Amino acid sequence: MDIDFECTMCGKCCHDLRLPLTVAEALAWLGRGNEVQILCEALPWPEEPAADNLQAAHKRRRSFAAMSGSLPTRIVVILTGAFAGPCPNLQADMRCGIYEERPLVCRIYPAEINPFIQLEPAAKGCPPEAWTPGLAPLMRGGQLVDATTVELIQQSRAADARDAVAKQRLCALLGVDVAALANEGFVVHTPKREALLAALERVGAQADGLGVAQGVEAVAAESESGALPSWRFVSNRRATVNTLESVGALSAWVDADRPEAFEYLGFFPAAAA
Repeated sequence: MDIDFECTMCGKCCHDLRLPLTVAEALAWLGRGNEVQILCEALPWPEEPAADNLQAAHKRRRSFAAMSGSLPTRIVVILTGAFAGPCPNLQADMRCGIYEERPLVCRIYPAEINPFIQLEPAAKGCPPEAWTPGLAPLMRGGQLVDATTVELIQQSRAADARDAVAKQRLCALLGVDVAALANEGFVVHTPKREALLAALERVGAQADGLGVAQGVEAVAAESESGALPSWRFVSNRRATVNTLESVGALSAWVDADRPEAFEYLGFFPAAAA
């Protein structure tokens, strides 16, 4: 598949988002007075997958180990810059007000960071003219050809691995321990800004000196220490709750009429049966 692309500055990719951020980017985002939320998903992990399972390896690198009842689990935490309407950094002329310091995900767009997701122009917000053949080459034969984008994607994946242990410690500091089942949704935690900033500054200082390999080793060391954190699954589908409970997990039904300390973003309609 060959894809050409050039930004039209339509601004569609800068509206109504939860923008994934690294730990360092989240600190900068908060420092500008903006809101950061914590999205959590959990993956049942009863045993280690085969070494040649590349998708499992990708998930493992960007997650940390936990227990949910008697079920071994891995937790993926995503820090997001959250905003309704235009990005707080978007100027009236559709230019980015922090262009030189914009997050990695903004620099990489419209390419995909996840190596197992294929770039589909129809799934992006960019208008058709942004994809006109003859513009700057983005992909050839299904492979990215823009060297800068390739390097930025590697940086993003490295940050995911490096930040995993910091995110584990961040959740512990904030008392965040509820997640949605992966592929069913996310649980969104919105701590008070002052508490989140203080916790991020604390774990960010610990993460700053870690290289990628050291970050992965730190996650492994925490996992092997025996003091795994306890997490709870939640779902808006009763069958999911029942299945998780049947394998020993801590799981609870999300009732839309019952106030919770978090927001549940489900990918599927609620199902009580």
